[in-house]
Amino acid sequence: MKKVLVTGAGGSIGIQVIKYLLSEGKYEITALDLRNKNSQKRLKKYRRRINLIYADMNDSVLMDALVRDHDYIIHLAGIMPPIADIKKNISDYIDYKGTENIIKAMNMYNPDAYFVYASSTTIYGNVDNPNVNTKPNLTPLDYYSNTKLKIEKLIKEKVKNYVIIRLPFVLTNPKTGSFMYNVKLNSTVEAITDNDAGYLFVNALNHINKLNKQTWNATGGEATTDTYRNILSNVLKIYGLSFKYILTSLFVDKNFYSHTYEDSNKLENILEFRSDSLSSYYMRLKRQIKGRKFAKILAKPIIIFLNRKNRGKIIRILKKPFTIFHRRKKK
Repeated sequence: MKKVLVTGAGGSIGIQVIKYLLSEGKYEITALDLRNKNSQKRLKKYRRRINLIYADMNDSVLMDALVRDHDYIIHLAGIMPPIADIKKNISDYIDYKGTENIIKAMNMYNPDAYFVYASSTTIYGNVDNPNVNTKPNLTPLDYYSNTKLKIEKLIKEKVKNYVIIRLPFVLTNPKTGSFMYNVKLNSTVEAITDNDAGYLFVNALNHINKLNKQTWNATGGEATTDTYRNILSNVLKIYGLSFKYILTSLFVDKNFYSHTYEDSNKLENILEFRSDSLSSYYMRLKRQIKGRKFAKILAKPIIIFLNRKNRGKIIRILKKPFTIFHRRKKK
């Protein structure tokens, strides 16, 4: 039985990867993540069917022991924006050094292992309709994206067998996953759901020869393409207002780059991983999210504002108290 190590296993995509690996029934699975309340809660139901390890990738002794014993490594772990873009050292220490530890262990003990790396399409920066060969257009302050580029270069130089999969905006449950709020409202987003992303990483193990030593964009296609304004409006209707949304809106630059992709169907033609659409994603959210009535009430003014057709309505609502006061004054 082949052995698979999954880093970042408690994340929204990691949980889907675990689920699909188990459904294949042909892998011995080791799940690695930091110990916290969220990861423990998500991984708890799988603890008797997988090898569960809570630890840090920067523990080089542990990584040496884990990597030497696995045929495949699906590397999902890393810090996400907007936190990743606060300081350069955060991305370097967590993402780059953690990945470097894995690669050093592979070269020392297990050079034939197959490395599947989750990169990001934000590495293209502010460009239109990119493909995997598009030259990135980033600023030095794009710490997260620049770190991803540096890791990709390291993998290409040091790893014998690998595939780099660049993920776009990932649609996940805001309650349990890292839903991205730092996206420009008028951006057109070609996204992917965490469900489809999880399946593609697992199915990539069945197509090593076709994918090896290549970089791919992994997107949901037309079925998951819309403006961020529309996606955000629908998510707020279902989930309501969140503290993370408020913080992002007030303090974080809208620098999570989103695009549509010139080569978006190439990986789908090999892995056939797409089963979701925006409609199915919204329906799933409605089933998963219970309550939050007050949060949904608070979100209503924002939803009206986001909806271009109803912008006049929110202006009239805001003006109403002043209009009443003005009429009373006249009398």
